[in-house]
Amino acid sequence: MSAHPIIVRVAGITGRIRGMKYKRSDGRNVRPSLVIIDDPQTSESAGSLEQTRKRIRVLAGDILGLAGPGQKISGVMPCTIIRPGDMADTILDKNKHPDWNGEKTRMVYKFPDNMKLWEKYAEIRAESLRTDGNFQAATDFYRENREAMDAGAEVSWEARHNHDEISALQHAMNLKFQDETAFRSEYQNDPLPDDDSDEALLTVDEIASKVSGLKQSRIPMACDKLTMFIDVQKALLFYVVTAWNDEFTGAVIDYGAWPDQRRRMFSLADANPTIQSVFPQAGFEGGLYGALTELTDDYLSREWPREDGAMFKVERAMIDANWGQSTDIVYQFCRQSTHSNLILPSHGRYVGASSKPMTEYRKKPGDRLGLNWMIPNVAGKRAIRHVIYDSNFWKSFIHARLAVAVGDKSSLTFYGRAPLQHQLIAEHLTAEYRVKTAGRGRVVDEWKIRPQHNDNHFFDCLAGCAVCASMLGATLPEFGNGTRMRKGAIKLSNRRGGSRESVGNRMPGEKIKLSEMRNRKR
Repeated sequence: MSAHPIIVRVAGITGRIRGMKYKRSDGRNVRPSLVIIDDPQTSESAGSLEQTRKRIRVLAGDILGLAGPGQKISGVMPCTIIRPGDMADTILDKNKHPDWNGEKTRMVYKFPDNMKLWEKYAEIRAESLRTDGNFQAATDFYRENREAMDAGAEVSWEARHNHDEISALQHAMNLKFQDETAFRSEYQNDPLPDDDSDEALLTVDEIASKVSGLKQSRIPMACDKLTMFIDVQKALLFYVVTAWNDEFTGAVIDYGAWPDQRRRMFSLADANPTIQSVFPQAGFEGGLYGALTELTDDYLSREWPREDGAMFKVERAMIDANWGQSTDIVYQFCRQSTHSNLILPSHGRYVGASSKPMTEYRKKPGDRLGLNWMIPNVAGKRAIRHVIYDSNFWKSFIHARLAVAVGDKSSLTFYGRAPLQHQLIAEHLTAEYRVKTAGRGRVVDEWKIRPQHNDNHFFDCLAGCAVCASMLGATLPEFGNGTRMRKGAIKLSNRRGGSRESVGNRMPGEKIKLSEMRNRKR
């Protein structure tokens, strides 16, 4: 045993540190010769410039001065950068603190070359977690495509992964898909910058307070387009009905779930009743078909009153067809529904910064292209027109509309006068956060679900409603004519009864032959 045993003392960075010493049995005082400063900041202090400065002063004076006059001390500081410019980020900057031999370690030093396969993996992973409670299907996809998905990647610790993962890269990508912000900070030492105050997302209270004062189901005077979107889940259908004008001034006039939950606050996890309980004798496909029939027969047959007494019907509706178990039945329903002229299956596509933007898609014969949406020509098993749209773009679009003050052009509001009644939809609208990502010479918002927030269904619905409005001709000056309609083209709405405009010498509602429409376009 050493004649001079090692002495260890512990203290917090905000505690009593200055002058720390130990008196030996021979009466001699000894002072520290090595100090380990383990994670010396909190999330709160990292966000405070004053607290950051104070802790750096404590480190330089109180802690590194513990050895006493004329004595040197060794210091080791394992730390995590929580925010740009925080204590850890400052100390690791060799220009500011060259006395510290700072080194940033990362879980991933180089990301894979083929991120498109990883985006597909992320979709499979999310769907598998929702339906099966695990991501085995995503792991199987990774195993089949591992060579291509690993190409170009460099990780720091090959053995670091969980028992249900194949590699350290898969483990890292799972953490990234789970929470981009936490991954960049905790595992990459490269935290995302905070949003500028003018771009920060609205809070639940701020969103819920955007009320118009109109009764539920009442269309504002400024609006003349009515759209609906249905988000398909195993237990419930979530839906939103929104009124718009040509400049994207919008109003949510109705929303909810089918079957009706008969309460203001609920979640998908505690749904009661469910589609299965309403159709106990039907299988999954039969229950979903019945639920879609009930909901659309009710909402698409209605006439919705405007403030001036004019009556409107929903002009365009879309149904989410992304969920693998429901895709075929959604397509079948849209083909066979009595409202097939109004309903289209839809696929929200995750278009990241590394993906080819939809604005660069080449139009093929039979395709219809719009503002970050397209209706491709189709053939085969699912021979029905459907919509593909950039979900990242349209979610950012919705939050931009929410940020516009009530009364200004292109603002989005909710019915009623009591903000409290819209708390649920506001929570769905804040269940995701955006990450500004650069790629292909552009910067885009990529939307990620927040940890512990599983319900974002009304957010998906509202984005889908905006896509429908774009299909009906709504646009903003900065986007130009997003629907790309040719000069002289005739809107489908002009062929329907009750249309707001006549076509040539015909009255609204009078049918037009297809050959005559083609001649007019020429």
